[in-house]
Amino acid sequence: MIEAYLERASTYAGDIDNLFSVIFWIVVLWGGLAEIILFYFCFRFRKKEGVKGQYISGEEKHQKKWIAIPHYLVLVFDVFLIAGAISVWYNIKQRLPEPDLTVGVVAQQWAWTFIHPGADGVLHTEDDIKTIDKLHLIENTTYHFELESKDVLHSFSVPVFRLKQDIIPGRKITGWFKPIKKGEWDIQCTEICGIGHGLMPARVHITSAYDHQQWIVQNTPGSSGQAYASASN
Repeated sequence: MIEAYLERASTYAGDIDNLFSVIFWIVVLWGGLAEIILFYFCFRFRKKEGVKGQYISGEEKHQKKWIAIPHYLVLVFDVFLIAGAISVWYNIKQRLPEPDLTVGVVAQQWAWTFIHPGADGVLHTEDDIKTIDKLHLIENTTYHFELESKDVLHSFSVPVFRLKQDIIPGRKITGWFKPIKKGEWDIQCTEICGIGHGLMPARVHITSAYDHQQWIVQNTPGSSGQAYASASN
């Protein structure tokens, strides 16, 4: 359902979409059924000439079933929904697969700083590449991300990944994603973080390993490629 309006660009985006669809259709089923029964009762027991109204306490067995049976059925559906939600939550938030690469994400009022590993493939070394508001990733590569905030509470959101993670000042929060589709998409801050909150969008660029390597060569600190790229800009 959601994928008809928003691309899926991570491995777990489909799991979240499927869970959302299950919840949506269950709510539609029960909500629609409740409205049908409500309107049926409104017409079936509407005021009629010569028919005296009744006081119904709801305490008799045949009356209680109209609450008890739907209640038990809803509980059964809730068990399946909770089981599905826990499974998706565990796979996305609790289980961290081994990463191929790690990137740093630093939020501040009102911009994003992304720290990419350089040619050595290791974060927090001298050849790290820092960019403002542009995150560069490789298709079909498992990433860990390290979230930090320089000032207030922010929230790192990549809609095409179906990812949203709050960033708490003073803490380093680790998560993961695996991009599966090349292209450029939005990154948002989805936590009101001050007057410039709506002015800190960013973009994620997902490319092939070869194209990403060329980008690294051009942007590695002190490299001739970076000098050429700076001169070209």
